Formats: sequence, structure tokens, C-alpha cells
Amino acid sequence: MTAKRTYQRHHAAAALLLLTSAMTVPASAETLQGALAKAYASNPTLTGARAGQRAADENVPIQKAGGRPALDVTGSYSESILKPTISFTSPQRTVNAQAQLSVPIYLGGAVRNSVKAAKVRVAAGQAGLRGTEASIFSQTVAAYMDVIRDTAIVSLNEANVNVLQVNLQATNDRFEVGDLTRTDVAQSESRLALAQSDLQTAQANLITSRENYIALVGEAPDDLEPPPQLPGLPASPNTAVQVALADNPDIVAAQKQREARGLDVRAARGSVMPTLSAFTQAGYTNYLDTLDNGSAGGGSQINKQAAAGLQLTVPLYQGGRPAAQVRQNQALESQAMEQEIETERSVIAQTRAAYASWQASLQTIDSSRKAVDAASLSLEGVRAENSVGSRTILDILNAEQESLSAKVQLVSAQRNAYVAGFSLLAAMGHAEADDLGLDSGALYDPMVNYDRVKGKWFDWDFDSAPQPVATRTVDTPAQNANVDPASSQQP
Repeated sequence: MTAKRTYQRHHAAAALLLLTSAMTVPASAETLQGALAKAYASNPTLTGARAGQRAADENVPIQKAGGRPALDVTGSYSESILKPTISFTSPQRTVNAQAQLSVPIYLGGAVRNSVKAAKVRVAAGQAGLRGTEASIFSQTVAAYMDVIRDTAIVSLNEANVNVLQVNLQATNDRFEVGDLTRTDVAQSESRLALAQSDLQTAQANLITSRENYIALVGEAPDDLEPPPQLPGLPASPNTAVQVALADNPDIVAAQKQREARGLDVRAARGSVMPTLSAFTQAGYTNYLDTLDNGSAGGGSQINKQAAAGLQLTVPLYQGGRPAAQVRQNQALESQAMEQEIETERSVIAQTRAAYASWQASLQTIDSSRKAVDAASLSLEGVRAENSVGSRTILDILNAEQESLSAKVQLVSAQRNAYVAGFSLLAAMGHAEADDLGLDSGALYDPMVNYDRVKGKWFDWDFDSAPQPVATRTVDTPAQNANVDPASSQQP
């Protein structure tokens, strides 16, 4: 067998290796919906946001408490150590008990508006929780696609290293028989060394992507399936913006925060209004037979009293505090107005940018597919021409590098298109658990806790001690860059 035929045989084997690795499909794999469901159930950022929302729910009963009756009971026991020298009736010992019930009737609107503001902030928090949910989903989708992309890139680089190793062996064979020069061998060695360096970089990127996936999902990625098609993508950026202005949770949250600030101003104005409350009080004092009142029978040693009435308080001057509080809340309302516009601007920019990135990535996919086909055809032609002496080894190496670059660009474009499309849905407010049909059982409903606590009256109605919901990843093994040939997804 001649050196040229040996060279052609090695290249045929390498081409078959690339084709086989490119057509393999995982037998069993994790789905994107499964990864999102795991993140939805156990991601600490999301579970922590839910706990924060439950804390915000409690502001409603806290503000309501200011307008509810208050009952106080006090008791005391005193022992006189040194009786006053000029008092002849001072008791030696005293037991005293007092009870007072106060019922607010009118508080100038402060409590009413504070309760309204708390309720609006609950709605703002629920919208913010939706935004956190969409953000975690967007990060999870990006991490999922990063693993798929980097797995494919590692596989492509591994196959490229194998091909270049075949090239180097074939070049050495032809050099031994005098068909090629030492320069050809050096060029093949150089390209192989660079390819091995690129492979190591790709492997490091894959490890990083897998670890990031674990941080978001809580489990290591295992043979990730290609993601499903994204539904409901808009036909134009204007359509996307209109949907986002109506449904984006960040805009809703900003609107609710501005509304709550307006109610804070009204609540602060209530501090200069008269207040009216009803009260009843009762007292009991027992001198324990130590009261010397000078009477023959010793007199009564027990004193009881009770009273009921109304109390009207008309503030006349409070040092300027009420006006300062009103002005402060007005400034905060103004700030909330500006923040609402800022949020709207940001959402519009995000939506348009995501749409543009999505469209550009789709066009890049089409161009990259053409480039992959053209590079593959070019590589075959260069190899054939080299076999008849019209192309050099450097021409083959360049063609192989162009083929690899085109495939890597296609894999990256596919990842970018999907992530941009999902980010577009998130900006439009359509990337939440209700929209994704997660197979994770009942979805978390923040209204359940709000309805549970909004009307509670009892002072001792505590919840049980909190326990963590998110899963830890400390026992997850450190990831490696091993790629199962059956799980690589190449163009």
C-alpha cells in the first residue's frame, strides 16, 4: 500500500468518526421542562423570594392591628419597707390589678390608608415574585443550553483532535517515503497542539456550565435532550413591547409600589386629624389588712373601681413632625413614579434587544448551516485534490479548521437563538410556571398564605419553626468534562 493510499484510508476513518458522532442521539435524557420543574421546586433564590413574600403578607394584619381593640391587664404587689413618717394610714402591703379596654373609633384615616397600602404592597410583592420566577427560569434555560452547547463543542474538538492525529500519522508516513517535507510534519504537529489546547479550553467551559447548572437546578445535568419549540413568540418587536407593557411583572410591581406610596401620603396626613376612641377600665386594690384608717372596725381593706367613656384627642402642635412625614412620603411617591418610568424603559429596551438577538441568531443559524455544508464540501475537495498533488497539507489543515469553526458557530447560534427567544418571552411576561406547563404538581400560589393570615386576630397564633425548602448541593460530586458519545448533539 502506498503512502497516499494510507493517507486516504486514515482520512476516510476520521470522516466516518465525525459523521457517526454527529448523528448520535441520547437514549434517555433530562428534559428542559424537568430541569425547570426542579428549579421551581428547590432553587433557593425562588424559595427565599416566596418566604419574603410571606413576610410581606404579614404587613396587612400588622396595619389592621392599629384599628382593632386593645386589652391590657396589669398587676402589682408592693411591700412597704419604711412607712412614711407623716402618714398614719399608709398600708404595709398592697395588691393592685388594673384592666383597660380601648376601642378605636376614628383615627383620621391613618389606619385605613395604611392597610390599603399594605394590601397594594402585597400585590406588588406577588408581581415581583413572578419576576423572580421568570428570572430563575431564564437563567435555568441559559444554563441548560450552555451545557448542550459546550457538550457539543467538546465533542467537536475531540473529533477534531482525533482527525488531526490521523493527519499527523499520515503526514509522517508520507514524510518517511519522501513524499512530504519536514515543514508539512511541523504544520501538522502545530495544528494538533493548538487543537488540543482548544479542547482543554472547551472542557473547562463545559465543567463551568455543568456547575452553574447544578447551582440553579440542584442536580447534575444528565444527557440533556434538545429543548422543545418556544410557543407564542411575537411577529414584530412592536407586538412584543405591547404585550410586555401589559403583562411584564416588573412593570406591574412598579405600578403597585407607586400606588402604595400614594396611600402612604394619605396615611401620613392622618396624623394631624383628631382621633376618637371608646374605653372602659376597672381596678382592684387589696391592702391585705394593713391599712390603718383609724376606724373602730378597721374599715374596708379592698377598693374597687370601674369607668367607661370616650376619649377625643385633637392634636394642636407636634413640633412639625406630621408635615415632615407627609413631605417625606410625597418625595417617596415621586421617586416611585420615576422608578415606574425607569422600569418601563428598561423592559422596552430588554424586549426590543431580545427580539433583535433572537432574529439575528435565527439568521446566523441559517448562515452557519450553509457554512457547515460548504466547509464540509470544501474539505472533501481539498483532500481529493491533495491526493493528486494539487493541494498541500496546510490547505487540508486550513479546511479542517474552517469546518470545525463553522460547526462551533452553528452550535453557539442555536444556543443563542433559544436563550434569546426565551428571554423575549420572559420580558413579555409569558415565561412563568403557568405558561410553561411544568410537571411539578401543584404550583405555588402566594394567595394561599395571604388569605390564611390577612384576618388573624390572636396574639399567640404563631407558625411552626421554619425549615429550609431548597436542596443543598454540597454532596454533588465535582463535575468533569467527560462526554458520552451517545449524548453529544452536534450539527
